[in-house]
Amino acid sequence: MSVELLAARMRKVKPSPVIAIADRAKAMKAEGKDVIGLAQGEPDMGTPAHICDAAIRAIREGQTRYTPVDGTPALKRAIAQKFSRDHGLTFTADEIIVCTGGKQVLYNALVATICPGDEVLIPAPYWVSYPDMVNLADGNPVAIACAEGDGFKLSPERLERAITAKTRWLILNSPSNPTGAVYSRRELQAIGEVLRAHPRVLVMSDDIYEKMLYDGTGFSTIAEAVPGMAERVLTVNGVSKTYCMTGWRIGYGAGPGWLIAAMAAIQSQSTSNPSSVSQAAALEALNGPQDFIKANNAVFLRRRDLVVRMLGECEGLHCPVPQGAFYVYPGCAGVLGRSTPQGRRIDSDLQFCDALLDEKLVALVPGMAFGLSPYFRISYATSEEMLTEACGRVRAFCESLRG
Repeated sequence: MSVELLAARMRKVKPSPVIAIADRAKAMKAEGKDVIGLAQGEPDMGTPAHICDAAIRAIREGQTRYTPVDGTPALKRAIAQKFSRDHGLTFTADEIIVCTGGKQVLYNALVATICPGDEVLIPAPYWVSYPDMVNLADGNPVAIACAEGDGFKLSPERLERAITAKTRWLILNSPSNPTGAVYSRRELQAIGEVLRAHPRVLVMSDDIYEKMLYDGTGFSTIAEAVPGMAERVLTVNGVSKTYCMTGWRIGYGAGPGWLIAAMAAIQSQSTSNPSSVSQAAALEALNGPQDFIKANNAVFLRRRDLVVRMLGECEGLHCPVPQGAFYVYPGCAGVLGRSTPQGRRIDSDLQFCDALLDEKLVALVPGMAFGLSPYFRISYATSEEMLTEACGRVRAFCESLRG
């Protein structure tokens, strides 16, 4: 009876597979098993001390009451300064919204703009939550497969073929979760040229990993690369990844005032303002010392190179080198059709990851969760010791396969 009371849209929404795998790994750990979890994307570094100190000061100064629904004036000024400093973009306070994490920015925008039947173009591989957020907004997610040969990035030609009269949004994520791919300014400009002919298509630019770049890779966001499109671009960011503040839950978006106002109206009737103390911490994150970012990236780079090298030694696997974020997205086509010593056949990336967790106690996320198989995702946001042990187990598992 209780299921019958649920809204029809709930039949289209699935729990996050990343969280499901992470929870399964935690349950196995609770049973005393030596599980290594590489499923969840969360920096293992602590929040920098100066940011924590700012939060403590805010508590002691009584900043524990409601704030404006869409963020404090001080934090909005800091966000505007950040966009100006990093990208030469100019935003006023009414063109900025602060939310409870970057995910709420995305969700508010989709709910504010999508009517039943509207389409949202999502290059695949994609972050697992994009399609389900579109489904919750009664829209239709349309995945566009982006091959490894294209750097897992959307080409102008594929974009042009995918746009229809029902297209409402294009979602771009750079650096990418799960592949670490980064769009160059020229690539964004080519995408912008296609979109010029489709003025009703909005663009959501998810830049949450923008500071995590390697090998001299530069970063551009589409509102910067294609200035004429600024009036229909929502640029999304937050403090979770760069500032190691996943639990503080502060994200922000900047875009045209009409869209931000609609998003704020939704927020006012759902969650209201983000945490006042977290906003104070985010203010310090944006305005305070930034030198630790370079130091953290040097750690991530060593880990990336370690994982790419060790996975490259695994029979049947290959591992493209990511330019940003803290993920690798290895291909596992070379192990499909083989079987474990126990006779368990591996015919998909899902079966590969399931068997690996059961037999070698390493938790990864299969590529089917990100819309492109046969691959899997590893988060290297953990210690080199753990990564070395995990990759060794993956290698042993691959070597044990028969057929």
